[in-house]
Amino acid sequence: QAQLQESGPGHLKPSQTLSLTCTVSGASITTNSYAWNWIRHSPGKGLEWMGAIAYDGRTYYSPSLKTRTSISRDTSKNQFSLQLSSVNPEDAAVCYCAREVYQLGFGSFDYWGQGTQVAVSS
Repeated sequence: QAQLQESGPGHLKPSQTLSLTCTVSGASITTNSYAWNWIRHSPGKGLEWMGAIAYDGRTYYSPSLKTRTSISRDTSKNQFSLQLSSVNPEDAAVCYCAREVYQLGFGSFDYWGQGTQVAVSS
């Protein structure tokens, strides 16, 4: 019964840094069966996994984004966050946070946030 909610800016200019936060309720981000992911969807690329932070704080990033991506967490608030630096129009997408269940296999996301639209333009 986890609930996830994204928050952050809806529009950025090129070269700025995107900062999104996912607030989790109904589950703890430190529970050892789960990882907490950022995924985005755009018309051109479809669904794209960006990265994740595991229950122990270890982070994992898409090879195509790792130089620009940082994921962190605040366990006291049960939140995890995404920072994507040097954004460009190709980064425009709907961004989701999602829970990954280890025991169901790689890419098994059982709970998703509603998504937040990120636009990038001058």
